[in-house]
Amino acid sequence: MESEMMRAVVLGLVQGITEFFPVSSTAHLILFPWFFGWKGEVNTLLFDVALHAGTLVALLICFYKDWLKMLSSDRKMLLFIAVATIPAGLAGVLFGDAVEQTLRNPLVIAFSTIAFGLFMLAAEKKSKSRKKRTSLADSLFIGGAQAVALIPGVSRSGITMTAGLFRDLTREAAVRFSFLLSTPIIGGATLLEGRKLLKDHGHYHLDIFAVGFLAAFVSGLFAIRFLLRFVRKNPLDVFVYYRIVLAVVILFMWART
Repeated sequence: MESEMMRAVVLGLVQGITEFFPVSSTAHLILFPWFFGWKGEVNTLLFDVALHAGTLVALLICFYKDWLKMLSSDRKMLLFIAVATIPAGLAGVLFGDAVEQTLRNPLVIAFSTIAFGLFMLAAEKKSKSRKKRTSLADSLFIGGAQAVALIPGVSRSGITMTAGLFRDLTREAAVRFSFLLSTPIIGGATLLEGRKLLKDHGHYHLDIFAVGFLAAFVSGLFAIRFLLRFVRKNPLDVFVYYRIVLAVVILFMWART
């Protein structure tokens, strides 16, 4: 049980950081158990739900003022978030099960990690970074891109930030919209899958889930605040280089198995 707790802490920290850094949290949550041969409750989709719930709370704490403003006065931005959420929501309903069964493997992750990292690099080079405010057209484009993040290794935050840069948003505006857009997606997925946990709570050690939740919450707070400061003066190139190194490590490990 002690080793399971430690694994829960590690995966919670990984989730909180990689959910918001553009490096794919799904890929890391698949790869860590694969690398180290971890089994048990930390290698289940329901444990992933507990981790995502932690990052959801971190989002709500960091952006509650933005949501209150959208609900009270900035209804246009609220509409943009709602419109941008639709493609990913439909993709999850229509293709979520198929993706879980066929695409959660190291080769897919390695390919998508490199390919969409290069898209991010291209967006950094092309972007004029002129707009601080998202338009309806921007929201539709970013929302469509978010649907692609169903593929492990793409990174939901990475693809939405990249799409924002391609639409000439400033890095800070692209990152902020990405974080706001992630709230209903993470919230919807957490509620949908969380019902299974509530129904079957007797089959799981909820203390392990609670530890993972807390670790994801704390590291998520750090990641959000760090990235918002980081992009004011720095490009996203460093995350692209990380993605390439990660893909090489994945391919090396896969070749040895």
